[in-house]
Amino acid sequence: MRKLIMIIGVLALAGCSSMGVEPWERDVLAKDEMQLIADPLEVAIDEHIYFSKEASSGGRGFGGGGCGCN
Repeated sequence: MRKLIMIIGVLALAGCSSMGVEPWERDVLAKDEMQLIADPLEVAIDEHIYFSKEASSGGRGFGGGGCGCN
């Protein structure tokens, strides 16, 4: 039983050994649909709405009131 647990542990660790991006995979990851921010304008609008509503804490690093005029 101990050997089986040890083999499973080694296989689990070996499965995470190649977590990096290989050079031939970079073309797929560079496509627009693979970006974390698909639409920069939409993200900017969402961040503006967020910091405008969070007047008490200042939002995401912005100071000012909740009217969005800062």
